[in-house]
Amino acid sequence: MNRKIVLLAPLAVVLALLGSAAPALAATVSNMSFPIAFNVFVPCANGGAGEVVALTGDLHDRFDLTFDSDGMRVDIHDNPQGINGRGLTTGDKYQATGVTSLSLRSAGSIELTYIDNFRIIGQGPGNNFLFHDNLHLSINADGDVTAFHDNFKADCK
Repeated sequence: MNRKIVLLAPLAVVLALLGSAAPALAATVSNMSFPIAFNVFVPCANGGAGEVVALTGDLHDRFDLTFDSDGMRVDIHDNPQGINGRGLTTGDKYQATGVTSLSLRSAGSIELTYIDNFRIIGQGPGNNFLFHDNLHLSINADGDVTAFHDNFKADCK
């Protein structure tokens, strides 16, 4: 059998299934966790002088991808699991919490929503760093941006 036919046959089947009468084709990878290590500057730590906090732990990731007659949908969700660390100046303990999600819909037009709530919680008062970003973007089938919203803030509490 011709090697090109063997390689292209699965692609042809997928493309045929993506027609208007196609059932939903979904691939979901869920509950994957992987180790991460990173540093975050917390401006309200160390009595307001700030300090770098070294964090380690696991990041949980869920990824959903669906193709059907309505187009494509992608949903991604991440959240820290047991991520903690210490301030490099004070030695204070910190814990990371939060959730990040991204949702993308494409069916001629594109809808993208991104939400990130990330918190570094320290021991004692006044050294919690709160980060929030909420973004939404809509693009019509002609490629024109029809909606854009980005609400970003970072606070110390």
